[in-house]
Amino acid sequence: MNAPAATQQGSHALKVKFILPALTEAKSPFFRPIKYSLFPPLGLATLAAFLSDEDEAELVDDHVERLTTDDAPDLVVIQVYITNAYRAYALADRYRAKGCHVALGGLHVTSLPDEAAAHADTVFLGPGEQTFPEFLADLRAGAPKPRYVSQAGRSIVGLPPVRRDLIKRDRYLVPNSIVVTRGCPQHCDFCYKDAFFEGGRGFYTQRVDEALAEIERLPGRHLYFLDDHLFGDRRFAHALFDGMKGMGRLFQGAATVDSVLRGDLVEKAAEAGLRSLFVGFETFSPENLRACNKKQNLARDYAAVTRRLSDLGIMINGSFVFGMDHDGPDVFARTVDWAVQCGVTTATFHIQTPYPGTRLYRDMQRMGRLTTDNWNLYDTRHVVYRPTMMDAATLKAGYDRAYRDFYSWRNITRGAMSHDTIKHRTKHFGYAAGWKKFEPLWDAVIRLRRLHMMTPLLEGVLSKVTAGARTSPTAEKVGPGSFPQTEPAD
Repeated sequence: MNAPAATQQGSHALKVKFILPALTEAKSPFFRPIKYSLFPPLGLATLAAFLSDEDEAELVDDHVERLTTDDAPDLVVIQVYITNAYRAYALADRYRAKGCHVALGGLHVTSLPDEAAAHADTVFLGPGEQTFPEFLADLRAGAPKPRYVSQAGRSIVGLPPVRRDLIKRDRYLVPNSIVVTRGCPQHCDFCYKDAFFEGGRGFYTQRVDEALAEIERLPGRHLYFLDDHLFGDRRFAHALFDGMKGMGRLFQGAATVDSVLRGDLVEKAAEAGLRSLFVGFETFSPENLRACNKKQNLARDYAAVTRRLSDLGIMINGSFVFGMDHDGPDVFARTVDWAVQCGVTTATFHIQTPYPGTRLYRDMQRMGRLTTDNWNLYDTRHVVYRPTMMDAATLKAGYDRAYRDFYSWRNITRGAMSHDTIKHRTKHFGYAAGWKKFEPLWDAVIRLRRLHMMTPLLEGVLSKVTAGARTSPTAEKVGPGSFPQTEPAD
């Protein structure tokens, strides 16, 4: 095990390098998708807050800046998720060869700790707010453990302020990202969450006053809540939105279908500045929902969700998963057509992906349905298992076609026209077209390091829409198991 020189010499000061390794395509010399320049690595900046004032810290996001490995810090902390795992391991091996103490953590490490441990001096299982301070104390004492496991007693109350001084704000479209909760109260079989939070609480929140204080630290108007489920604790969310009223913020976040339909929480969020919401529709099939344990979506009127959000002037980023066991070849066109008719502003389509550590992965492994263990392909864009009602080529082609069809000029226009006010139609059209139709322009802005100049444009698109009565044909009830019977979209 490598022990830092600073520790061996009795000094308590450490030189620490935090790294988020990039995916290959994010470093392509030909094209750099905007999605890799959206948010800074907030988790690493959160861990950096536990360092002492004497320590020297550097945070490198390999997606947006050049990563050099000609240095030799005392401690290298690398965040690992499944599709950057191979690059993370290569970087870890390189630094270990220099005598640096290398620590790996994140979703993939928690799911496959033995695999990660072969490339690290220390691995972290589960969220790091509890274990990272313990590790630092052990490291300074010259006796770091090879494995730290987060268990009972988890809390994010009283955390030190996130080290936002380490974040290079001008490299991101949304530097004002924030997380005020951990985990999710739901237990979907395809989600990493249960494995990551095993042994302790799977969902917990900050204190409201601490969350509001963190929001106050963020400059400008726009911010993005990266929480898995911002509405997950309704009492906390009510208090948070009450506290945010009058701040003049415009914000985006994520919530579930059932939470949008229940009570008046979404109205409170809109009053506080919510202008765009990521909603996990995932599938319209009741059989699929039961099979993946996403019971919170069962018997829900999906169209009512879109109507309620649209009437509040909230744009929708709908999430849909293809390739579940009850999906046939018709699922792609029908899903796209429903999303367009119901005014979903942007859509995120996924090929079902059985991540290690999930029940879905265990079930498919037991049935012999997995076709590869190349983690680079576990990106929700490739088929890594044998589907039941279509072959892998049909699933991949349908997924690709769904993206092309949804973001066609015709369907962007159709989706925009589903709204009642001219302003909402204009915002829908501008947001959807700007996201998918001008990717070469985004690439140029990224390379010129001018993303920060786009923030006023984003704030303008997210400005408030005047609510009005909804009269569009999407008032038809559409829930799990039913689709509007219309011609497929082009």
